[in-house]
Parts: sequence; C-alpha cells; structure tokens
Amino acid sequence: MGFRRGLYAKRRLFVLGIGFFTLCFLMTSLGGQFSARRLGDSPFTVHTEVIGALESRVVLRKMSDLLELMVKRMDTMVRLENGSDLHRGDEGHAVDRFSPGAKLMEKIQAIAQNVSDIAMKVDQILHNSVLHNKVSEGQRDQCEVPNDPKYPDCSGKVEWMHARWTSDPCYAFFGVDGTECSFLIYLSEVEWFCPPMPWRNQTAVFPPPKSLPKGQAAFRSNLSHLLELIGSGKESLIFMKRRIKQLEAHWAPAARRLEAKLKGARRDQKQILIHIGFLTEESGDVFSPRVLKGGPLGEMVQWADILAVLFILGHNLKITVSLKELQSNLGVPPGRGNCPLTVPLPFDLIYTDYHGLQQMKQHMGLSFKKYRCRFRVIDTFGTEPAYNHEEYATLHGYRTNWGYWNFNPKQFMTMFPHTPDNSFMGFVSEELNSTEKQFIKNNKDSNMAVVYGKEASIWKLQGKEKFLRILNKYMEIHGTVYYETQRPPEVPAFVKNHGLLPQQEFQQLLRKAKLFIGFGFPYEGPAPLEAIANGCVFLQSRFSPPHSSLNHEFFRGKPTSREVFSQHPYAENFIGKPHVWTVDYNNSEEFEAAIKAIMRIQVDPYLPYEYTCEGMLERIYAYIQHQDFCITTESSPLVASPQPARALSALAPNAPHLVWPHNASLGSEAWPPVHSFQGWLAETGRTCTDACLDRGLICEPSFFFFLNTQDAFLKLNVSCDRTESEMNHLYPAFAQLGRECYLQKEPILYSCAGSNTKYHRLCPCRDFQKGQVALCQDCL
Repeated sequence: MGFRRGLYAKRRLFVLGIGFFTLCFLMTSLGGQFSARRLGDSPFTVHTEVIGALESRVVLRKMSDLLELMVKRMDTMVRLENGSDLHRGDEGHAVDRFSPGAKLMEKIQAIAQNVSDIAMKVDQILHNSVLHNKVSEGQRDQCEVPNDPKYPDCSGKVEWMHARWTSDPCYAFFGVDGTECSFLIYLSEVEWFCPPMPWRNQTAVFPPPKSLPKGQAAFRSNLSHLLELIGSGKESLIFMKRRIKQLEAHWAPAARRLEAKLKGARRDQKQILIHIGFLTEESGDVFSPRVLKGGPLGEMVQWADILAVLFILGHNLKITVSLKELQSNLGVPPGRGNCPLTVPLPFDLIYTDYHGLQQMKQHMGLSFKKYRCRFRVIDTFGTEPAYNHEEYATLHGYRTNWGYWNFNPKQFMTMFPHTPDNSFMGFVSEELNSTEKQFIKNNKDSNMAVVYGKEASIWKLQGKEKFLRILNKYMEIHGTVYYETQRPPEVPAFVKNHGLLPQQEFQQLLRKAKLFIGFGFPYEGPAPLEAIANGCVFLQSRFSPPHSSLNHEFFRGKPTSREVFSQHPYAENFIGKPHVWTVDYNNSEEFEAAIKAIMRIQVDPYLPYEYTCEGMLERIYAYIQHQDFCITTESSPLVASPQPARALSALAPNAPHLVWPHNASLGSEAWPPVHSFQGWLAETGRTCTDACLDRGLICEPSFFFFLNTQDAFLKLNVSCDRTESEMNHLYPAFAQLGRECYLQKEPILYSCAGSNTKYHRLCPCRDFQKGQVALCQDCL
C-alpha cells in the first residue's frame, strides 16, 4: 500500500509538472502573440501578426491533442492505482469521484477544454482578421506610384526604398514593411516626395501640431538658473560657469541700459537650443583636458558670453553637450539618422558650431534641410560664400573640410568682424569704471612686459630669442606658461614665469604691466583686448607675406581665403596706435625703436564698445529681432525682410555712387534699413570689404540685391557692350577689357570678399555705429 502511494505521488508530480509546463508554454505563446500589437504600433504590422496567429493556432491544436492523450493515460493510471479501493456494484466498476486521482484528472480535463475553447476563439479571430486583411491587402495591392508633375522625385524615391528600406531601422519605426503602399505612405506623410494617398485619413494619422502662444521676453539679472542649465562634469563647463559668474555684475547694468533704449518694446520669447558640439565626447572634446593646461580658451569665452546674453535677453534655453541629450531634445527617431524628426522642431533658433552642425545633419535626416534656416553657427574664423556654396566650391577648388553647407552666409557668426558676409557675434571683455582706470594709470610699471602665450609650444617659435633679448634690454619680461613641477617649460632664463594663472590674477598682472607682446600665435584671441582694456600697449608682429590658407598650415582647410597681415588684424585695423603697434620682428632696428617709443607714451585703458556687455547685448538683440532667414523671396533668397523694388536706387548728387532716394516710401521694413545703402564701383583688384572701408563704410551683402541689375551699371555710367549672368562670387562686376558686365546668377554667392585685377566689382555699402560695425546707425 505504501509503495503504491509513493508511486502515485511521483506520477502526480510528473503530471503536475507536465501541466505546469504546458500552461507556461501556452501563456508565453499566446501572450507573445496577443501582446505584440501595442498602442502606437504601425498599421503595417498586421500581416506579420496574422502569420503569428496562424502559428499560434497550430500550437494550440497540438497542445489540445497532447492534453487529450494525457487524460486517457491518466485515466488508465488512476484505474490501476485505485483497483483495491473500487466499490463494486450491480452495474460494474465505477471510480470514486472523490479520490485524489480523479480530482487531478478532472483538472487536466478542464485544462484541455480551456485549450480547446481558446483554439476555437483563435479560429474566430483569425477568420475576422483574414477578412479584414483581405480588404486592407486589396487596398495595398492597388497602390501605384503616382505620376504627378508636382512630385517629380516620387518614383525615384520609391525605387530607392525598394532597394534600401532595411538599411535604417527608422523606416520600420515609421511603418515601412517592404510593400509599395508602405513606401508611398512614408514618402507622402513622413517625407514629402510623393502626393498624399487619397484613401488615407491625413488628419487622424498626423494631427497638425498646436501652435503655442508666444510668451513675452523679459530681461533677467539673476543668472543662477543659467548656471544650473549649463550643468557640470567637464572642466570646460566649469570654466564657462566661472566666467559667467565673474561678469554677472557687469551684465545687469548693461541689460538695464538696453531695456531703457528699447522703451518697453514687445519681444517674443524664443525657444532656443544651444548645442556645443566641440565639447561632446563624439567630437573628441579636446578642449576640456586642456583648460587647466593653458590650452586655447577663446571658443569657451565666446560661448559663455553667448549663453549669458541669450539668457539675459529673456529667452528659453536648452543646453546640450552630449549626443544623447541632443537626440532627446530634437525628437530623433531610432536608427541611423536617415528619417526626419518624429515631431515638429520645438525650437525657433539653434546655436551650434561646425561639430554640432555635422552631428545634427547626421541625425535629423531630411528635417535638417527643412529647418536649416533656424541654425546659427558659431564660427571662429568665418566662412566665405565661395566656400559655403557646395556646387561652386566643388567646381572651383574651394571645397574644404568645413563650409559647403549652402546656408545664408549671415548664419555664420564670428568672433571678430572678419568679413561682413558673416554676422559678427563677438564676446566681451571686462569694462573698468573711472576709478579703476585711474588706479591703473597711477600704478603702471613702465619697465614690465607680459608675453601673450600660455602654452610652452608658443615659446618654441623660431626667431623669438632675437627680439626677446632686445626687449630684455629695456623691460622685465613675465610669462604665464603652464608647466608641471617635474618638467619646467623651455623659456629663457631671464623670463619670470608665473605659471598658469587664474583669470583674476592674470588681470592683476596686466593692470601692472606696460606692454603685452605677441609671438605671432595664437591668431585673433581675446587676450589682446583684455590687455588693452587693462591699460597695456599690445605689440605684435607684421606678416610679410600675409598668412593665409595658401601658405600657412594653421589656415589650411578653413573656409576662407582671407589674408592675415598680423597676429591680430582686428586690433591693428580697428584700434591701432597708440594702443596697438604692429612691427616687423625680423627688423631689429624697427623693433627696438618701437620698444623705446612705447616706454615713453602713456595710454588709457580702452575697450571698443562692441566688446562691452552692452554692445554685445545690443548686437544679439538686433540679430534675433531682425534676422529671419526663413523668410525669402524667389528673386532674393538672402533677404531677412521684405525688400522694396530695387530700381529706386539713384545716383547721389555730385557723387559717383548710388544711394536710396530720401523721398522713396518703400523699404521701411527692410533690415538693415535701405536708406543706409550706398552703391560704389570699386577699383580693379579691390574686395568690396576694402572698397567700402576706404570710404568709411561697411560692405552689406544683403544690398547686393539692388546692384545686381543692368540699371545699376547704367546709373553708375558704366557702358556694357555685353551683359551675362553667371555663378561667380565676384559678381556683379564690370570687366574693362571687352566692356563686359556680369550679373550674379546665384544669390548665396553674393560676397564682400574676393577680388581680381580683371574686375571692377559693384559694391553695396552702408554706414555703421561708432564702435559697433555690425549695426548701421538706425539698425537698433
């Protein structure tokens, strides 16, 4: 009896195990099939699910048969086990319905019945699904590539999808499943190469986004929230936050002064994304490790000031320094970046750099082209139009590692006003009050010089020993070169090196020194302006021949042909003597004479207005208010506001240039205002930048629109025997030989830069505010 009970227990465990395994398998199979379809799944997955359901039906049938077999075998085992316990009656053998074996068999029978019921329900679901699918497949099989002249690229894109739709998971994310209909739906509803399918409910599939009311921007003075937005974790971010806090006391009064100038004018609050691409790990983030070692900080100085200005002006900012954050803020679909964004871009403006631009193009798909007008690219050295136009750059040898984005050239924003083709963004230097200026004047050491250069490599430039020995005859030389304790830098023994100093201590050194001297590198950094603002004279080297991408490794590959005649052209051209001296370091006599003259003169601390907090606030305010590159016209895709009729320009009285007539009623909405326009015919071999500067003006590329006509040549008394329209960054222009006139065929090639001895260029100029070359006199 005990043996039989043990055997029964083992059999019971075995049957329970089989039953449990069967139930788990059943739940897994059905759960996987029935949960495969979730809210938000694509309508194109029905076909796959039907196949899955067919497989489930087969599984259910097999499981039902297996359970029936188990019931029969269990019945036999129960009879054998309970033979001695049967109650005999007149009608034969009967199993006790209350015995353990009978109870277990009843449970298994119930499971088998449930499986059978489920199989029948699956049959019904399958039947309905197949009927529905036949209707859907009928629609899907009827899809043909439309022949619509409004969508000439549709058929080619469908063919591409046939061959490549599996190359990026983002297509499947949007519902593409390899069928013709799914291609057409995607190309009409997600992209825009095909016309909408007439049987699709466009409103239900892609409801139009609700436009949120624009809030009003209000000036801010407390920058603590901005510091939170910037985050931490990188030395570069710590440096930028430290700079913002250092200048906070200067930003507040500057914002109040600008607010008073604007007299309460309403400003819409912009949603702005700031993506600092060169700080991302994907771009190498080469700057962060060098922050504490004297590396180049100019870009981080500029970015810190840009962040401060945008925040102070009252706009809503999102700041990213990682690719993951960027993708999250943009709404990038999963995949390799071939598909457009999943939602409309929530930002009015995007400030980034060349690294960030490349990252966004890689992940935004066609949305990058759609929203390209909202980009503002912080570009240290500038991008000239000849390098910006992809086709032209490729055909004429201007293609480099940078450039070729086909942007409006004004979307590139530079650290210094290199070329008027770009927008001058700038940065700020700390402005001193009258008390501080007087203290500096009284405490200057006329025999003290500080060398511009925090990296030891700068001190290894050839030829420096000669002029340093001359300088040492007259002045005590100080350096701020980074070094590690065990490896001191290779600087001359007569140089007093302080090591890398914090910004405040470096400024104290500048406030005491008489001279700030450059070795020729780095080019165009912020330090010379800081030195001049602290009462130093800046002495720099003249380059002969000038440095450019043609003869100097540093500029090679940069999207500019600009020739640099000194280490800091802005300081030379816009400040000059007595604050800035530019001499030939290879000429010992000239160099020594300059040192003697500098020791005799006394200069006041000086800072150009455009590098003050107020100047930068004004400039960026004007750009945000007036630069809208999403508004274009067929005739002039460069205009930022509706332009008036260009034939209204006329020859100025008793002057050989064109002006905008004062009695003209049109043009009040254009920016810059058209009444600041002057049109000049430049001498051969002169750039429009130089031609305008020669006349005390600034070249304004948005005014090329008014000169690119035969009428402009006639009014300037230029007689054209022949007129042609071509793509050339030097046009409009007049060739004296052959008396040929050339008009510009491609507006984004309008360029203030570039010259040729063959041409007289037609140059559009404007006036400018004193100390604020980016803005005309009525531009604010």
